Amino acid sequence: MNKNNLQISLGNILLKNPILTASGTFGYGYEFDDFIDVSKLGGFITKATTLEKREGNPYPRTAETPSGMLNSIGLQNPGVDYFIKQIYPKIKTYDTAIFVNVAGSSIEEYVKVAEKINELDKIAGIELNVSCPNVKEGGIAFGTNPEMLANVVKQVRRVYSKHLMVKLSPNVTDIKIFAQIAENEGADSISVINTLVGMAVDIKKRRPMLSTITGGLSGPAIKPIALRMVYECAKVVHIPIVGVGGIMNAEDVIAFLLCGATAVQVGTANFIKPQISIKIIEDLEKYCMSEKIQSITELIGNLQLF
Repeated sequence: MNKNNLQISLGNILLKNPILTASGTFGYGYEFDDFIDVSKLGGFITKATTLEKREGNPYPRTAETPSGMLNSIGLQNPGVDYFIKQIYPKIKTYDTAIFVNVAGSSIEEYVKVAEKINELDKIAGIELNVSCPNVKEGGIAFGTNPEMLANVVKQVRRVYSKHLMVKLSPNVTDIKIFAQIAENEGADSISVINTLVGMAVDIKKRRPMLSTITGGLSGPAIKPIALRMVYECAKVVHIPIVGVGGIMNAEDVIAFLLCGATAVQVGTANFIKPQISIKIIEDLEKYCMSEKIQSITELIGNLQLF
């Protein structure tokens, strides 16, 4: 068996395999040391990092739903300076690609965080979380307004010299437009998709199950939507696409690759089975062997249409 048959190139980054772990589901990596060898991953994406410390939203902020979960954590994190001083030294020795999810309430905040992260040698790239509300524009999410998306990607690109991944919101009419904007403004890749807006109700208490009423829906329930959006984006952009949404096993990964993704992120599944990402990598190796696939890149965009 070719030991390199799972290698993929995510733009200018060579990954051991196409399996990344999604922001907000994998902490800062070291929380999973008791469960897996983190360095076996293609890479991982840290939880969101903002300019200042954030406490997040009031509880309750997670709720189970059929085939998924809702969350409204509210970007709880200790801030970028704490990340640099206290967390980065703990994670920089991992032999895998590390991406920092960057969030903000204004373009200025995104830019300042990106500038600081740009100085860290062992961080492969950032994932721009454009699903954040722009406080200066009445709370509209950056990723749902074409002009705002173009501006935030452009401004971050000016100060960030390494791999820039933009995580697209699915809460739009036509995601292809936003994929093209991200590419045109200098993104090296796009991750498709972030969570969908949803809500759940406790009928006994007659209350929403989240303190914020609505939250982000993730898990297997959103996989068909994520696959469709990856497929659509792959037809209009030339940069790599990282598929996200409801990936639970190797079969799901293969489906995303066939639809045009170069790599994927495993998210909600990490809460259910912390070892799942390594199991998926092992199963992909077995699949390549059984199907006599020399390189998993053969699958990318190779969906056979009727």
